[in-house]
Amino acid sequence: MIQVEGLSKYFGSIKAVDNLSFHVKPGEIVGLLGPNGAGKTTTMRCMCGITPASEGRVIIQGADLADDPITAKRELAFVPSEPRLFDYLTVREHLGFFARLYSAADSETRSLHRQKVQQSEQAGESLLQELDLGDRADYLPGALSRGMKQKLMIACALIHEPKILIFDEPFTGLDPHAIRKVRRIIQAHIAKGAAIIISSHLLGMVEDMISNAIILSQGQMLVEGSLKELRQRLSSEHQDADLEEIFIQLTSNNAQSPA
Repeated sequence: MIQVEGLSKYFGSIKAVDNLSFHVKPGEIVGLLGPNGAGKTTTMRCMCGITPASEGRVIIQGADLADDPITAKRELAFVPSEPRLFDYLTVREHLGFFARLYSAADSETRSLHRQKVQQSEQAGESLLQELDLGDRADYLPGALSRGMKQKLMIACALIHEPKILIFDEPFTGLDPHAIRKVRRIIQAHIAKGAAIIISSHLLGMVEDMISNAIILSQGQMLVEGSLKELRQRLSSEHQDADLEEIFIQLTSNNAQSPA
């Protein structure tokens, strides 16, 4: 569902992402991990078409992101680490806006457009209740806490039932109840055959969620594989290591200053 081939991104003379290649199958959650400044966010932004890649290709559900961006983007959703919301749209208006935006992209006839909008709006109301935003539906973003803004971003991303989800630090600012609900939502999409990429420094939070992990260092892929495969790269005394210990052991020789 996701193919990344030879992806590189330059910022002047700095190579933020260096010849990165990987793929994600239906029903997989891949953890994109790495120290600060490793290139995780840049990689995800390139995969969504927010930042144009300098080299390489991103294929989403068979559509080349560079050649056919509308088809590729309608299949995916991106949740950034910092909520980006419209100051003068309420919570419910945000969901209505995204419902119409994605339905318009899909519509072939006016009646089909109306049907898709209605379906998305119904999904939006369900998400409001599921994420405990129902009593904040008429609030503007300025009246929301950091965690509520994050939940609204997640709801907006999910409203068109995307087949591909890309999360950058999705649990930041969420309380334990919200974290549990978001995890359940993610698992429900996996059960439907979605492909998910998730980046997080809360390794204990994602360890039991991910199918495979990709660890980046200085823009390059350091290792890729399941937790079992990553443990095999460690010495014998670390064969029972959790994801945090695996990460520390594998990146200790590639440490870099925070960015």
